Amino acid sequence: MEGRRRFAQLLILCFSLLVLVVVSAQPLHHLPNPHWYPATATWYGEPEGDGSDGGACGYGSLVDVKPLRARVGAVSPELFKGGEGCGACYKVKCLDKSICSRRAVTVIIMDEGPGWYSSGGRTHFDLSGAAFGRMAVAGYSNGLRNRGVISVIFRRTPCKYPGKNIAFRVNEGSTDYWLSLLVEFEDGDGDVGSMHIREASSSEWLEMKHIWGATWCRIGGPLRGPFSVKLTTLSTARTLSARDVIPRNWSPKATYTSRLNFIT
Repeated sequence: MEGRRRFAQLLILCFSLLVLVVVSAQPLHHLPNPHWYPATATWYGEPEGDGSDGGACGYGSLVDVKPLRARVGAVSPELFKGGEGCGACYKVKCLDKSICSRRAVTVIIMDEGPGWYSSGGRTHFDLSGAAFGRMAVAGYSNGLRNRGVISVIFRRTPCKYPGKNIAFRVNEGSTDYWLSLLVEFEDGDGDVGSMHIREASSSEWLEMKHIWGATWCRIGGPLRGPFSVKLTTLSTARTLSARDVIPRNWSPKATYTSRLNFIT
């Protein structure tokens, strides 16, 4: 009996170690780099404006809607990443203690910055007038904007949309043979590295292609809804699947909200 008991204990120990190894082998999701890096910044649009509608990410009038309002940022190519950097969030802080406050402004990448200022590999932020002014001490927003080009530091920060779940906008022009989607209100990384859809009658995930800005599409068909959508973030490869989030009778230009979001 004693031998059997020891053998059973040994089996339990081996199984526990196996479980530990399997769990430890799962990929870890690292937080954004906490270090600050140097860059330059300008502003565009109206002095207290939200930034331009549309832009190279394709968010359109969403830039005027809270919680995105007045947090618009356009960036140089190394942060724009051909559009895959769209939706990422950064903290930006100016350095001149005579006019800059100690607080950083949080901006969301929604556009690509002017090429003439991003040449030579320099990191540059072109902010909305409102976001730029918020880096100043109280009462000196106009004075800071009058500086034109300023030196700043920046770092990546998790995106946070309190009370919001991830939504999928069906872009104009979508059909049963060309389905184009854009992701909105993604907590955490904010960016998208890959997207897949699954038809209701299938167990197969169909890969979508990144075509421009924050837009992804699937060509082929006919595609039959409702559609489940799976997205994987670019920065840390976190994955989320929204089941049947796009209904059978979907419409172009409509936005469909899931019940999910990433935990930050």
